[in-house]
Amino acid sequence: MGFAREAWPFVLPPALAAIVLLGIGQPIAAAIAAVLAALLLLFFRDPASRFDGEGDVVVAPAWGKVLRVEPAEDPAVSAEPLHRIVTFLSVFDVHLQRAPISGRVVRCETTPGRRVAAFRHDAGEVNEGRLTVIEDDGGDRVGVRQIVGLLARRIVCYFRPGQCVGRGETLGLIKFGSRVDLLVPRRYEVLVRPGARLRGGSTPVARSGRRGE
Repeated sequence: MGFAREAWPFVLPPALAAIVLLGIGQPIAAAIAAVLAALLLLFFRDPASRFDGEGDVVVAPAWGKVLRVEPAEDPAVSAEPLHRIVTFLSVFDVHLQRAPISGRVVRCETTPGRRVAAFRHDAGEVNEGRLTVIEDDGGDRVGVRQIVGLLARRIVCYFRPGQCVGRGETLGLIKFGSRVDLLVPRRYEVLVRPGARLRGGSTPVARSGRRGE
């Protein structure tokens, strides 16, 4: 298991503090600092995850629990009607996100906003977020919106417009949890229901039906 490079500015200070505290004869304080460093490192863990199935399958972009599956309209993603699959990331979930399909990145933009609780129904509309839209070889567009919550401080996206990416490739992360919305064309078959636990980059969540890909 690897770790995101963004971990080290958070992990190293308490880790170094633990060494110093142990050196000056403060074992209890050193243990507390070491535990803090370990917990922070877990926030940024990057476990192995892949899906080797059919090319028409859309995989989960995030680890977490499905809150809702609902119809949506989002011209920034596509002119056609969409499904929105809302995934909530707790502080115990992996915070990295993965590309749900293979294709070319056609949009990657940040929308300023607030920091209300990510499980609120309107969090996707009022909170700060970053939208990444990927277009596949058939012209279908799928969107991933990373959304901050009460604890999330920053969204990181590794993709840039024009970049070609593979399904399951690391898209970015939300520092300290929150919410990720997946937007797929409404004609796609959705394979998950509210309450399902997802594993980013490997859990099938939708299918386009174009089996020949």
